[in-house]
Amino acid sequence: MAGVSLFRFYIPGFLKTFTPFATAALLIFTAGTASFAAEPQATPTPEIHRIADIFQPLSRPAELLLEPTHLVLLICLGIFLVVLAVLAYVLIKFRPRGPEDHLEEPPQVYGSYNIEMAWTVIPCLIVFVLVLVSARSIVEIQDRPMPEDALQIRLIGHQWWWEIQYPELGIITANEIHVPVSSKDGKPRPTHIILESADVIHSFWVPQLAGKTDLVPNRVNHTWIEPFKTGVFLGNCAEYCGTQHANMLLRVIVQTPEDFQKWVENQKQLPSEPKDVIAIQGKKDFYDLSCVACHKIDSTPAEGVFGPDLTKFAIRQTLGAGVAANTPENLHAWLFQPDSLKPGCYMPDMKLSPQQLDSLVAYLQTLK
Repeated sequence: MAGVSLFRFYIPGFLKTFTPFATAALLIFTAGTASFAAEPQATPTPEIHRIADIFQPLSRPAELLLEPTHLVLLICLGIFLVVLAVLAYVLIKFRPRGPEDHLEEPPQVYGSYNIEMAWTVIPCLIVFVLVLVSARSIVEIQDRPMPEDALQIRLIGHQWWWEIQYPELGIITANEIHVPVSSKDGKPRPTHIILESADVIHSFWVPQLAGKTDLVPNRVNHTWIEPFKTGVFLGNCAEYCGTQHANMLLRVIVQTPEDFQKWVENQKQLPSEPKDVIAIQGKKDFYDLSCVACHKIDSTPAEGVFGPDLTKFAIRQTLGAGVAANTPENLHAWLFQPDSLKPGCYMPDMKLSPQQLDSLVAYLQTLK
């Protein structure tokens, strides 16, 4: 690991100067990824970290990934400048200087031991250093021991939404991960995430919190986050998984320990019975129609497992795995014609009447 320590010691000063340029380049590249954040929120929320910027890590795993990222960019920049300088030198030094240059063949050099050694040894040394740095980062992230009191989450990828389970808390939700904020100076609060897939390969990626980790069918992968700042962090599936891959969005909502505990207590409470006549009719329609075949609502006959759990649907910020804000208007459009918001999704068009649409929207809004 001597090579790693050497680079960790000598390059920090240069990286401070180089990082703004790398950040600007990455922001241009990730503008499309962050565009889904423009949707207005249904309820007041904490700060939304809209830009998926790995150069502004706000979690310990993301910090561990930043150092090798800087080093790779620095080496690539050096290679680019060397090649550019050699190319400029050759173009200027050996440019035609008159008509006689077109009639005379330049000296032919067949092989150069020094040049061949240089372009063999130097790349080998570069690869060796990168392997050392990468190995150290991989070990620090993958072999990090989790404390006994770490929050545990089971994240299951579906086409095209996220099922989120808190096994130790008895909570099931969808598309929004709630975790407590950690502290660099105080007691750390890491969150251990168990990754599984119900169908095809997906990939969990919240750039400011952690690197990409795949969700593979019939395999269990693991990752962890330790966010240092409260707010809403935007992520998405980073592995092409079908028609609506681009709209398989995810939110990690980092809260203070007190707010997180309030959220947990609310999740454990059963939704109150609807009192409005339209909402009461909506509950009946929910049971009479095929909604119960796919969705689950605690303490009701709805026990479906193919779609998201709707027990606390009304307090979620978005619907359709992030494609629209969770408002009555968007919910009405979603129930009327799901393809209008998410073409190709597996939510069927039930051909609901206007009365059924109004009653179902009223009922679902009571699930708080």
